[in-house]
Amino acid sequence: MNTAELDFVGEPFDALALTTQAAQPPAPVCTAVPTPPAAAALTPPAVATPNPPAAAVPTSPPGAARALPVAPAPEGVASLVRDLRFAMVRAHEQVLRAQTAMQLRAFHAPGALVASPSVGTPTPRVHTTGTRVDTEARFKPLARTTVTDLDHTGLANLASGDIAAVFGDRYAQDGANPDIRVGGTSLAAVHGLDVYGGTWGRGGLTALLRPSATDGSALDHDAVVEAVVEAAQILALYAGLHLCLVDATFERSAPGLPEQPVVLGCEPLASGEIDLVVEVTQIDLVPRPYLRVDAQVSAAGTVLGWVRGVTVAVVEKPGVPIGPELGGVPARWLGRVGRLGERALLSEFHLAHMCRGDQGIGMGPEFSGNSDRKATRPPDGGLLLVDRFMEMTGTRGKLDSGSHRTEYDSPADSWYYLDTANASMPNCVYMETSLQAALLLGYYLGPTLDDPDATVSLRNLGGTATVLREVDLRDKTIVEHSQLLSTSPVPGSTLQNFAYTMTVDGEPFYSGDTLFGYFSDAAMANQTGLDAGRHVPTWLDSQDSAPAARLIDVAARRADPAARLVSRGHLALLDQVRVVHGGGRYGQGYLHAVQPIDPSHWVFARHFRYDPVIPGSFGIESCIQAMQEWVLDSGFADGLDNPGFVLPAGLPFTWKYRGQFLPTDGQYTLEVHVKRVERRPGRVRVVGEASMWKPGLRIYELSDIAVELRAEGALPW
Repeated sequence: MNTAELDFVGEPFDALALTTQAAQPPAPVCTAVPTPPAAAALTPPAVATPNPPAAAVPTSPPGAARALPVAPAPEGVASLVRDLRFAMVRAHEQVLRAQTAMQLRAFHAPGALVASPSVGTPTPRVHTTGTRVDTEARFKPLARTTVTDLDHTGLANLASGDIAAVFGDRYAQDGANPDIRVGGTSLAAVHGLDVYGGTWGRGGLTALLRPSATDGSALDHDAVVEAVVEAAQILALYAGLHLCLVDATFERSAPGLPEQPVVLGCEPLASGEIDLVVEVTQIDLVPRPYLRVDAQVSAAGTVLGWVRGVTVAVVEKPGVPIGPELGGVPARWLGRVGRLGERALLSEFHLAHMCRGDQGIGMGPEFSGNSDRKATRPPDGGLLLVDRFMEMTGTRGKLDSGSHRTEYDSPADSWYYLDTANASMPNCVYMETSLQAALLLGYYLGPTLDDPDATVSLRNLGGTATVLREVDLRDKTIVEHSQLLSTSPVPGSTLQNFAYTMTVDGEPFYSGDTLFGYFSDAAMANQTGLDAGRHVPTWLDSQDSAPAARLIDVAARRADPAARLVSRGHLALLDQVRVVHGGGRYGQGYLHAVQPIDPSHWVFARHFRYDPVIPGSFGIESCIQAMQEWVLDSGFADGLDNPGFVLPAGLPFTWKYRGQFLPTDGQYTLEVHVKRVERRPGRVRVVGEASMWKPGLRIYELSDIAVELRAEGALPW
């Protein structure tokens, strides 16, 4: 191996300044205000913490940072008019976004424009002000069920601890947690259970509370608070919060969880039934699985008041282990079972601690010192694409070999299915889930433990991957088998090679190999890119005279709600693509794009904590989107019945990274050389070669990058 080729690089900058979020004030009490309709196409996915305490003004969406288009090639008045139109549209869009932000600030200012309804006002429902959690940032339940209503029998089963009898087999725990149960029977019925319900989108239900006394006396306020606690426990069970601990109980607080007092504001209660509307305001697995709820109290359609800040946490009994011991091996089973009922080694709870909590809980006490500093960790939020370690071979500290098997549940309502132009999972998620599983194997075995105080950065350097068959992964559990092939120390870094295969329903569908490196600060500060520090221009910039080009206005397509086969939201990575017909290295076509980098882009808050960089898979996704837009613009979809993009099967794809895109880089540039266009009945496949630049440095090289458009029902390639 040529170690000089691996000089890996970055500019020194203050990562904490870009990832640490300022404390926000508590949310005011007011009626929820919807986003103004005019902002629908412009309001981005919020860069949300898992549980933001107050409404936030929307930030720029992925790919929405706008800049004037690149200087037009001398192709006549028509080209100039197109570019001027693009600039005017962008400027107008920015004005609308600014106006929307100002309106939202006014709406959410305490006491401005909207106020709390007075107690006693007849109304079917009153909300706490809150920004509905973004699809990427929302909590991922540990289990799901189709049950939405609970009658007396269901509530009695939950009170006796028979949770699987109510919600289904996914909630079975192989005998764990014998004392997890709803702590009372004051609720008569529950309706509208929804894991993404409520004002915040974090969960909610409605419940009926009946007085137990037969003399017609009214309920007291303490009884109402206890009923809200029971409702919160039901929501915790519904989200599966108990499934990641082995012997726990419901508590009103948890170690490391800030205390929050319960606030009660309610008129005297009349006799008769009480209706509760209960909404989750916070939910997380760190520091322990917990949620917080607010509840509206009403009777006969009249609001009587509120109960706010009720906390329910799942907390281990004294002395019960919750994480691995020294060496990374748990002293006993920790409580989680996998998709098929098999006992897991580590759970979603441990993965959450690895990326944003106590790494000592997630991986073992050797890693405790990494919890609050720049260190290797998986991505966070909706970009964490591994759920459970099912089994592992290897010994911590022995880095020559090892293997593990992981699981990742891919719900059909995941953000990437909602935002992709693909018919199923986008390429970047294929890459992220496979590479995350592999890197976690390598890190768990301890390559950084020889010098635990050293600051190192983990980066992927490249690999090759092949889609083995076309498969729809919605609502599937992806199983990955990862194997560590070698660990090689080189000056300033440690390199690890992996092989991996992903399966679904027992059948392989994706495989590859990859190289990761752990780099010292000195190595990260001395980047040379792919060309030994030399500036290598794009093909377009190296032409003696600028060739004729046309512009694909991707942002305009995305702004049209009716436009099909365009990436949106979190995956809106390109605004425009410049096309040279018949250009490029192979004379088949050439694509060029320059995209601004928004330092507030949502991905920097996820990848990685204290070390924000754009995932390499997202750079590759940008090139894929450029190719998809070219395919559509060139008319290849014509004549295809209900066409959709899929990942090409049977074609190995190779990537090579020698640098990173930082929040401070300002922009990135990409080019794609179309190499060939292939056709089969009902299918079109385009294969190319691509590169990406940060300012002054070429850092990505992609070989046999490909997109495929197929008619619905077309035979496999």
